[in-house]
Amino acid sequence: MIILLFKNATIVNENQIFESDLLVENGRITKIANDIKAPTDCRVIDATGKHLIPGMIDDQVHFREPGLTHKGEIKTESKAAIAGGITTYMEMPNVNPQTTTLQALEEKYARALDKSFANYAFYLGATNDNIHEIRKLDPNQACGVKIFMGASTGNMLVDSEKTLAKIFADCPVLIATHCEDTPMIAQLEEIYRNKYGENIPMHEHARIRSSEACLKSSQLAVELAKEYGTNLHVLHLTTADELYQFEPAKTLEELVNKQITTEVCIHHLFFNRNDYERLGSQIKCNPAVKEEDDQRALIRAVKDGIIDIIATDHAPHTWNEKQTTYFNVPSGLPLVQHALLSAFEFYHRGIFSLELVIQKACHAPAVRYQVKDRGFIREGFWADLVLIDLQSTETVMKNNIFYKCAWSPFEGYTFSTSINMTVLNGNVAFENGEHCEQRFAQRLEFDRR
Repeated sequence: MIILLFKNATIVNENQIFESDLLVENGRITKIANDIKAPTDCRVIDATGKHLIPGMIDDQVHFREPGLTHKGEIKTESKAAIAGGITTYMEMPNVNPQTTTLQALEEKYARALDKSFANYAFYLGATNDNIHEIRKLDPNQACGVKIFMGASTGNMLVDSEKTLAKIFADCPVLIATHCEDTPMIAQLEEIYRNKYGENIPMHEHARIRSSEACLKSSQLAVELAKEYGTNLHVLHLTTADELYQFEPAKTLEELVNKQITTEVCIHHLFFNRNDYERLGSQIKCNPAVKEEDDQRALIRAVKDGIIDIIATDHAPHTWNEKQTTYFNVPSGLPLVQHALLSAFEFYHRGIFSLELVIQKACHAPAVRYQVKDRGFIREGFWADLVLIDLQSTETVMKNNIFYKCAWSPFEGYTFSTSINMTVLNGNVAFENGEHCEQRFAQRLEFDRR
C-alpha cells in the first residue's frame, strides 16, 4: 500500500465545502487537516484548484457477466466505472444463468474477485419459486434482493401478488424493485403495432412504457412494503405521477429512518421524449425516458429530498443490436463512465449544488444500503476518492470510451467537468485518462445486524 497526501484540496463532503490536506495510509483516510507534513515515501498530489469527493456508489448496474459478455463484462464495465468516478457498484441478477440461488450469488462474487476493477456487491434475484433461497440469505451476503415486478421475462417476472406477499414478508434485506405493469404495457404494444406495424417510432416508447403502468406497479410495491414493514427501494423512477408516494428526506439523518426510498437514474434527469428524435434507440430503456414535464418533476424531487439516490442502471448492448426496429431493439444504455459528469452538469447549470450531487450519488447509497466505511470522506474510512476539475472540460469521443460496446449516447458531448484521478482503497486506479492495470477492488462489507 502506498501513502498519498493530497495538498490544498477543496473537499466536498457531508454538506460542506472546505480546503484541506488529506492523508491516505494503508488504504484508508488517516488524517484530514491543514498543513499535513508529508511522511517518508509519500506521493504528494497537488490538488490546488480541484475538488476531492467520495467515489460514487452506483446501486444499479448490469455488467452482463456471466452469459451476455458480448455486450459487457465485469472487467470492461468496472474499468469504465472508475474512469467515471464510480468506485463501487451493485450489480443485477438478470444474467445467464440468473443469480437466483445462493450458490450462483457466491459464484458471481468469485468472478468479481478475479476480474473487477471497482468495489462490488451483487443482488440476489427473486423468482416465482425461490422464496426458500431468499429466506436463507445472510443479510451481509448481498446488497439486496431484486424483484422485477415488470419488464422481465420468464421466471424473473414476479407479478403474482401471492408470491410477492411472501417475499415482502420474509426477505431479510432491502428489496429493490423494477416497477412496471406488464399487462398494461403489452396492451399498449398491440395498439401501437396496429398503428405503425413493426416500425414504431422510438419516441413512442415513452408512451408504450406508460406512466400509468409505472404507477400501478409502484403503488403495489409501496402497499406491500407498508403492510409487511419491508425495507423497500423503488428503482429508476421516471414519472411525476409516482412521486406522491414517497416522503422527503433532505438530510442523511432523515434518510436513515426512511423505510421506503426511491432513486432516479441520470439519463431520466438528462434526457426527455424530445431527445428520441436525435438519439433514437440509443436512449430506449425500461422504464422509458418520458415527457419533459416528468423530467422537470424528477429534478425538483431530487432537490426536495423526495428522490434519495442518483444511479445509472448501466445496461450495455452492442451497436448492431441497437440498429433495428422497435420491437427488436433491446432496452438499455451504457452510462457508468459518464454518470457523475452528467450529474455535475446540473451544478454548472445552477440547478443542483455540489453538496447535493455528492449526497445523492455518494453518501445516500452508502446510508441506504448500510455500506461499511465507504461513501464519505472521513478519517478511518476506505480511501475511495475522486479528484475532479470543475474548470476543465471533457469531450466524449470514440477513442476515450471504455465500455465494451464502444458507444455512448453522450458521444460528441462536452462535459464541463473532467475527472483527473480515481483512488480505490488508497491506490491510484485511474489518472489522466489511463488505468492502472493492477486491480485494487474489494467485496463490499455491510454494517447490518
